[in-house]
Amino acid sequence: MPKKMKKKGKPIVHEELDGFDIKVNEFGQIQGNFKIDELNQFLNKNVEDKKLKSDEEE
Repeated sequence: MPKKMKKKGKPIVHEELDGFDIKVNEFGQIQGNFKIDELNQFLNKNVEDKKLKSDEEE
């Protein structure tokens, strides 16, 4: 199997997350440059929760 090619350049992100960087260290821990609370606020505002939507419909 051929090796995967590394992507070059920065990925396109939402303007509120500009500068966001996340990495997984050698111990499997996630390290990022934003606080968890800031990420949760962004996700709550911009992503629809499928589980909550199905509860409201019933």
